[in-house]
Amino acid sequence: MTVTSSGAIPAHHFHPSILRAYDIRGIVGETLSAADARAIGCAFGSIVRRDGGRSVAVGRDGRLSSPELEAALVEGLTAVGCTVTRIGCGPTPMLYYACAELATDGGVMVTGSHNPPTHNGFKMVKSGKPFYGDAITGLGEIASAGAWAEGAGAGAVEERDLRDAYTERLLCDHGRNIRPLTVVWDAGNGATGDIMSRLTDRLPGRHILLNAEIDGTFPAHHPDPTLPETLEQLRAAVAEEGADVGIAFDGDGDRIGVIDGRGAILWGDQLLMLLAEEVLARHPGAPIIADVKASKTLFDHVAALGGEPVMWRTGHSLIKTKMRETGAPLAGEMSGHIFFADGWYGFDDGLYAAVRLLDLVGRVWSEGTTLAERHAALPRLHATPEIRIDCPEEHKFDAVRAVTEAVTVDPQAQVSTVDGVRVTTPDGWWLLRASNTQAALVARCEGEDKAALGRLVAGLARTLDGQGLRLSEDIRRLVAEG
Repeated sequence: MTVTSSGAIPAHHFHPSILRAYDIRGIVGETLSAADARAIGCAFGSIVRRDGGRSVAVGRDGRLSSPELEAALVEGLTAVGCTVTRIGCGPTPMLYYACAELATDGGVMVTGSHNPPTHNGFKMVKSGKPFYGDAITGLGEIASAGAWAEGAGAGAVEERDLRDAYTERLLCDHGRNIRPLTVVWDAGNGATGDIMSRLTDRLPGRHILLNAEIDGTFPAHHPDPTLPETLEQLRAAVAEEGADVGIAFDGDGDRIGVIDGRGAILWGDQLLMLLAEEVLARHPGAPIIADVKASKTLFDHVAALGGEPVMWRTGHSLIKTKMRETGAPLAGEMSGHIFFADGWYGFDDGLYAAVRLLDLVGRVWSEGTTLAERHAALPRLHATPEIRIDCPEEHKFDAVRAVTEAVTVDPQAQVSTVDGVRVTTPDGWWLLRASNTQAALVARCEGEDKAALGRLVAGLARTLDGQGLRLSEDIRRLVAEG
């Protein structure tokens, strides 16, 4: 196949901030435009064509800018000769499902994920694998050179409504034969709303739906269940309804947030601890992957269950790739990405994780055992929430390198550089890494007790101060208050 740097489609240069480690993200009207979407379509389609493919599935979330960006993306894909299947508005996992079931050569989801309404972006799949890292860099290089695949005639476009098929697949193996539960669901006005409604119509029990209408302005709250304040409406509804569990999703539905019947949040690593018990019963000795932000208690729990705990880099594309390499049946991140290869396709899907959790509570556990009871019985240490420290995009990786160099000279420190720097001491551990989605550094500390956590936070603060960075007083006060 030949490529061309001339013709009707000009070369295109992206704003340098939008090509991220595992997807493309920007602020619409500032760093991201319809022209960018068209160029992404041309470049991604050229890569698919170069490798002998042609078919690409395309989906979009419910953001106000997504229809325009999706239309421009399709224009670019068809201009270089791709056949496009448009699946419409829905969660990102439905796009992954489409790629798997339709056996397309590629897939692109237009989504801003959990970011503010003004943001948007693109998540990509090629040949059934995540498209990230150097591949995204290469996409930018193709666009800059205008090295498009020759169109060989305009590509074709078809529309497929997969909502019923996807809902049926979610329920194919789990969730139907469970005891009736009372569940509160919060779509956060994100892209899961329609599928969430279809799914709960098919589940046993009583289901109360919050913010199911897809609305790209997110009028109820920010669509990010890792932030405790976004779960307040869900927590109140769980209490009011006497519910067994509350479930929330992020803006594009690849992440899950969970509240137990007593109103306590289950963080991603705690949810993974419970899910791993059932998975390891079916796959003895299997590797279970979690990101570097996860608690030591998770890795210890997996080992105690006979599994192989694997600590890996944060990022949905990175985790999925590691799952393929290791054959892991289950993986997860603190941010609520839960990845099942056991009975599923190996991608992160908040709705499927919800079905598996309800199946655990309503079928696997003995009747009368509640999620709140199992949550309270989990081993736990004292930890901070995820700490975000504002840092300019162009400086954040240099800042992490500087901190890494500062701590590695300490002979008492056990240092892991799997992703950023994770420093283990007799008190516990602290982590600092560069966010791949925001202009920020991400930190977390976990101690054996409150006093140990305080010492860890103080040590992290001193290290950051030495590099001209500051830990917020809010975090220091949070630790002081316990």
